[in-house]
Amino acid sequence: MRESGESRQGGFAGRRPGRPVGSGRPSVAAISPARVAAFETLRLVGEGRGHSDELLHAPRMESLSAEDRNLTTALVMGVLRWQIALDAQLRGFLQRPGQRLPEPVAIALRLGAFQLQYMDRIPAHAALNESVELCRAGGEPKAAGMVNAVLRKLAVTPRLGAKLYESVAVFAERLGHPRWLAERWAKTYGREVTLRICEADQMEPTDGGMFTESGGELPHMDDGSRLVAELAAVSMPEAKRVWDCCAAPGGKTLILAKRLGGAEIVATDVSSRRLAQMEARLERYAYTDRVSCGVADAADGKGVEGEFDLILCDVPCSGTGTLAGNPEIRLRLREEELPRQAARQRMILKAALARLAEGGRLVYSTCSLEPEECEDVVKAVMAETGARLVPVEGMMVELAAQGVLLSGMELGSAVRDGALRTLPGVHGCDGFFAVVLEKAE
Repeated sequence: MRESGESRQGGFAGRRPGRPVGSGRPSVAAISPARVAAFETLRLVGEGRGHSDELLHAPRMESLSAEDRNLTTALVMGVLRWQIALDAQLRGFLQRPGQRLPEPVAIALRLGAFQLQYMDRIPAHAALNESVELCRAGGEPKAAGMVNAVLRKLAVTPRLGAKLYESVAVFAERLGHPRWLAERWAKTYGREVTLRICEADQMEPTDGGMFTESGGELPHMDDGSRLVAELAAVSMPEAKRVWDCCAAPGGKTLILAKRLGGAEIVATDVSSRRLAQMEARLERYAYTDRVSCGVADAADGKGVEGEFDLILCDVPCSGTGTLAGNPEIRLRLREEELPRQAARQRMILKAALARLAEGGRLVYSTCSLEPEECEDVVKAVMAETGARLVPVEGMMVELAAQGVLLSGMELGSAVRDGALRTLPGVHGCDGFFAVVLEKAE
């Protein structure tokens, strides 16, 4: 979002969403707790001081009522999902669209615009008035008049809608995605699939849509993530020793522990903080007594002893397949970061293969839609190590035969060239890539 100073305060027709801006002192007490919490959370996210999901579950959120927590979550996730589209629309109401706005002003405008454009049950006057007060309370009282004027104009502007035909660049902006990202998807998956991905990214994530059982003893996780774990378990059901080498936050570890009841499972992660959170999560499940956890960098394998019959190598990645639940990724990711990610992913995969026992299997997976982090990594490591690809088609058939997948679940299009590739908006889950590898004899 760009622009500073005050905008022209022209006439206002139709419904009157807000009162005129006065010169009173800023008061957080005049703002609802949910909007204050949303403003503060978005500010922390923008400063790189926390991930939205962690911040929305932080202890300070417990002081809010259940209703305010729900509204805070809706505001934060909504603004992050639609920020690119909101900024593009708001620029049209500013006097100098090319000048950078102070972050508190930009956040106040985005919060107001999101409520006016996408939340039917929020009274327009509440969205406008409290955005003005947030601007003041955020330390930018001189911009309050501009925020008021811009949001008043937006309040009587028709909502954005799809045109008869849109280029990739146009629907990317309308659906809150960076142009460069949507255009690279179009080259890989085609225009129509890219449109479906972008639309799915703007919706609340769901889980439990493709499996016969969910909840209870099973962890709460996206279907794509779970499908990778189920694939790993069915790829080597007789495994006695298993390594989940990038384990946090632990959902896949739980699936492996549940499905491979006789196996010893070693779960490691490079982050001690994330590992501690994972251990607390594992303790809530009775079937994790065979799981041991430890801090280790999978890129060098130090701190992990012996060989394993099954290794799950779900590597850190750009996360472009998970934008519905992690919307800030689209605001931070840069295309030039992908080669750096891929270099580390190759290191992790090679180190993990070195720990694979003879006759064992390794599942390499990402939640990325980018070939550099998926197919290209696997091809490079296979060429260097001689590892063999084991087609996943038979394993998917076995999951259906075991009754793990819902009857009639069509996942044929999720298998290409022997690998699993799920796409948001196409397969009803996040975007995941997975292959099964064996060591060369």
